[in-house]
Amino acid sequence: MIRSILMGTALSLSLAPALADEIWVTNEIDDTVSVIDARTLEVKATYPTGERPRGITFSKDFKRLYICASDSDAVQVMDPDTGQILHDLPSGEDPEQFVLAPDDRLLYIANEDDAITTVVDTESRTVVTQIDVGVEPEGMGISPDGRIQVTTSETTNMAHWIDTETHKIIANTLVDSRPRHAEFRPDGTELWVSSEIGGTVTVFDTATQAEKGRIGFAITGIQPEKLQPVGMRFSPDGQRVFVALGPANHVAVVNAATLEVERYILVGRRVWHMELSPDQTRLFTTNGVSGDVTVIDLASLEPIATVKVGRFPWGAAARPTPN
Repeated sequence: MIRSILMGTALSLSLAPALADEIWVTNEIDDTVSVIDARTLEVKATYPTGERPRGITFSKDFKRLYICASDSDAVQVMDPDTGQILHDLPSGEDPEQFVLAPDDRLLYIANEDDAITTVVDTESRTVVTQIDVGVEPEGMGISPDGRIQVTTSETTNMAHWIDTETHKIIANTLVDSRPRHAEFRPDGTELWVSSEIGGTVTVFDTATQAEKGRIGFAITGIQPEKLQPVGMRFSPDGQRVFVALGPANHVAVVNAATLEVERYILVGRRVWHMELSPDQTRLFTTNGVSGDVTVIDLASLEPIATVKVGRFPWGAAARPTPN
């Protein structure tokens, strides 16, 4: 009798559906976030947000989801288990993008209309300070050790290096036209900045803020003005950088050591940003115009699936879930 009960229990456990890792995507026009099951590659849930959601990131314990609701002038905090908005943070006007400090407490927010970076304490829900930067800030990066935060300004064409202890700008470095994204190398030694209209990515030495190199792009049959780099992601081993090329509808694969483009991967229309799956085997790209997400296998560097989400997907964030 006991044996049959145990066997029945084991069978019921084996038949219980396993929870899968998730990719959360902001849909700019629909005012929603889509949740993609990373195992089945299907949308498992869609939740309403404020107006024009763009930037998205999780807390370090994945119990809170931060969303830049740009046209609502708010950073919203969502419970990812229920999809409920818990509260808003005082973000300043038109928050476009943000970055969370490694200590999981301070959130650095780009306020495009006011040319400032707003620093918010996520626990006390108060503004710590506001830092004057260049015109139309958007790209946000923070060093792995949390000592340097970088804000890029689209009209001033600069990367502004901010000391996170003093909240003072320690350097301003020129890049090409309309910088949209800033990404630190996983070991913190380099900063990569994409310039959408300039069509390049500039690489800086973190210690000296000196330029180390500049990467251009060329795809046969695609007009140069359509090669507009925006989002970037380092591969899990740090040896490659994936660069979203906007209306060129491709992702460039760049050798992080030589700064040479190794190949181009065709994705959906108007690729904005990217996120790695929690198991680091796949790359998910948000394709604004086609309203979908392309799934790229990192072993073969080939697209393996397309997932339809909402209208104008923009940002993406990964959430591991227990199996």
